[in-house]
Amino acid sequence: MSTSTECFVFSDKKVEILNPLNGEAPQPSQQKMRYEFKYLVPSDQYTALRSALIPFLVPDAFAALQRDGMYTVRSIYFDTPSFDMYHTKIDGVAHRMKVRLRGYNWGQDGGPVFLEIKRKYEGPILKNRSATSYENVCALFRPGANFDDFAAEIRSPDNARRFFYQILSRNLRPVVNVIYERMPFLGKHTDLENDFRVTFDLHLRSVGYPQVTSLFDETGAAFAYPGFFILEIKFNQFCPAWIKPILEDFQMRKEPASKYVGTIMTNPFINPHRRGEALTKGRMRGV
Repeated sequence: MSTSTECFVFSDKKVEILNPLNGEAPQPSQQKMRYEFKYLVPSDQYTALRSALIPFLVPDAFAALQRDGMYTVRSIYFDTPSFDMYHTKIDGVAHRMKVRLRGYNWGQDGGPVFLEIKRKYEGPILKNRSATSYENVCALFRPGANFDDFAAEIRSPDNARRFFYQILSRNLRPVVNVIYERMPFLGKHTDLENDFRVTFDLHLRSVGYPQVTSLFDETGAAFAYPGFFILEIKFNQFCPAWIKPILEDFQMRKEPASKYVGTIMTNPFINPHRRGEALTKGRMRGV
């Protein structure tokens, strides 16, 4: 996958960014397209890099309420019996998707969980997301569940329908629970349309072939990318000019740093090259 950033402009002003798909400026219906730069960073650079970035950032409001300014992200990723989503990433297919169930911390506060489809179109990313209670999600995965019985309790039910369409039409199975601590920041100069964010994702680990009912269970987790953390830079329209010299000072280059691929490659219980393994091990047990 290309690591070029030529289609993006580092600027302190709002700029028009060409859509990599057709060379045209995004239309209003495309404004939810988002861009992500990822960097795999040695852990010994964490303190210095954070100190260099922090003068330009403010803590995310939710994270500011958490211990040490971070929260735990838990995402069960689904894939086909042939691991098609894994292989499209490895092979550098330009248009690809991920399907995941996401929750935060330990799920003890009764907060919602999220049903997500994340699509990548060469450069930009589009996410379909819906939210409901974890209890509702577990019930929806049970055989014979009727979606309409829960629709009124789901935020963005059309996106939830899209999620379950992918699950059912492609015979998707839960293959890995990806877990990490996230320390998120927003740009100090707020621009809601751009929604610029910087996240430090630490202690990446995974549980192979989880049950849907085990989103908040990390028993037997295997660590990935030891000695590194992942820095993510996210925005809708432009990347601020101030960040470029900092990245250059730390000799950082944008590169593929997929948590999904990284955890699968380092989890001894998952073999994406064994055809049908997801079908036998990733069963929808306990729902």
